[in-house]
Amino acid sequence: MDLGTIFLSETVGTAMLILLGCGVVANIALAKTKGNAGGFLMVNFGWGLAVFAGVTVAYSSGAHLNPAVTLGLWASGVELSFTQILVYFAGEFVGAFIGAVLVWLAYKQHFDDEPLAANKLGVFSTGPAIRSSAWNLITEIIGTFVLVFVIVGFGRVGDVDLSVPAGLAALGALPVALLVVVIGISLGGPTGYAINPARDLSPRIAHAVLPIAGKGTSDWGYAWIPVVGPVIGGILGGLAAAPLLPLS
Repeated sequence: MDLGTIFLSETVGTAMLILLGCGVVANIALAKTKGNAGGFLMVNFGWGLAVFAGVTVAYSSGAHLNPAVTLGLWASGVELSFTQILVYFAGEFVGAFIGAVLVWLAYKQHFDDEPLAANKLGVFSTGPAIRSSAWNLITEIIGTFVLVFVIVGFGRVGDVDLSVPAGLAALGALPVALLVVVIGISLGGPTGYAINPARDLSPRIAHAVLPIAGKGTSDWGYAWIPVVGPVIGGILGGLAAAPLLPLS
């Protein structure tokens, strides 16, 4: 698989993921929307279905859509060169930024009418319910560990589509979408479950650079947690899969 295909596929898939995922948050959080105050369960299902859509359109690269998944698959033994990993990362981060900008365009008038800066930031990035760097980091590590560990498990049971590269697309979009929903329902409360460095960092950058009236700060003091936590959790999930999920 050539590097251009990886980059384009990951960019398109991650842009779709963030457009729909951050879009459901915007629909709930911003003033005067039809879905205002729809609740956290709506967010969980919205993100799960966003993953479903992103995986579906990023089939040609395997649909990693997440640097933690890329690293986790590599740690589990999937053959990925250093250059391929960098290109996956590039597509994931660029796609996430594009998706965030599209959410802003779709909800521009509602961003203008929203009085609370925290609600505007919450559309783009995650934040803790109780701020504690150590415990927030642990939550993100655990959530991402579950994501990657179960994804590797999906690949070792049932029928995997070997016609596409290793990744979420080879497993089928629906199982991964349901996994994201259950992680959100069960482990999402403390931090909003980023479980994806690109999902949080690129939209946070978009929040910082877009001309959003009254947006406040982008909370850079917290921004490292939804990057470092998922990286650690993803690698640990991949490493744990080797002894705990044997191929035979």
